[in-house]
Amino acid sequence: MEYIVANYRIRTSGNFSDLVACGVRGFAPFVVDTDPSQEAVLDLYTECNIEKSNFSNLTELSSFGFEEELAQCTLYRHQTGYLFEMVKGSEVHLFAKEDNSPRVESNYGLLPKVDISLLRFGMWLVFGLCTVPLGAIAIHSSVLEKDGFAVLCLGESGTGKSTHTRLWREHIEGTTLLNDDSPIIRMVDGVPTAFGSPWSGKTPCYRNLSYPIRGFMRLSQAPHNKIRRLSVLEAIGALLPSCPPAFAFDDTLQDALCNTLSNMIATAPAYHLECLPDAAAAQLSYNTIFSGVCR
Repeated sequence: MEYIVANYRIRTSGNFSDLVACGVRGFAPFVVDTDPSQEAVLDLYTECNIEKSNFSNLTELSSFGFEEELAQCTLYRHQTGYLFEMVKGSEVHLFAKEDNSPRVESNYGLLPKVDISLLRFGMWLVFGLCTVPLGAIAIHSSVLEKDGFAVLCLGESGTGKSTHTRLWREHIEGTTLLNDDSPIIRMVDGVPTAFGSPWSGKTPCYRNLSYPIRGFMRLSQAPHNKIRRLSVLEAIGALLPSCPPAFAFDDTLQDALCNTLSNMIATAPAYHLECLPDAAAAQLSYNTIFSGVCR
């Protein structure tokens, strides 16, 4: 099976290689005809008899719980690549990627059944391993489209990203939702661009569309509505926490993330919005981002 996400081709081979049939339905809008002449940036082989013990000199980069900690995830670095492990009960899902190669090997095709949540998340992480060095970031945000431009709302979980984007859709005519959790951002011909993706959190918004980015907006709850444009240094600090945290402890990946963000904020402005969950906050941020006037 083949898919194109953010203009990057993904190829999957082996048992359970049809991600949509497996239940990862967010990939449905991204399915494309198979074309062996086209190079894939992620070439996944699902039936590889790999074990953690196959890899020497493993260094743990990040370990964290997933899906309310029913699974434990660990990203490792070894001498020639990365190993991502997801453990849920007695099942161990592994994804291994070698440096400078699109090939990703996994054992999940050898398992008796597919855990949809783990497969979805495993694909998200290895897509990042393959594309971050190429200048793409799956950034944690809720992203709107208005007048052919994308606006990304960022913030920690619970700060009201989805609420704010809903207020835009309710009160700013012609606004639509592109993605509610993990759009892909990258430079396209010198233009910061946001792409819909197969990963959209709890909101099933899987749109195979892209738009130039009009602005980034980091939200924080407040008893008032106030917005200001961030300096370049502040913008880096505002965007970086929304990048994949599992990559923060690898110098190669982190350098690539920072380079991409630097290129983006050189063109697309970033703002900090202190806000209430009301229509006035949506109107203020809309007026500012589309007129460039802060209040």
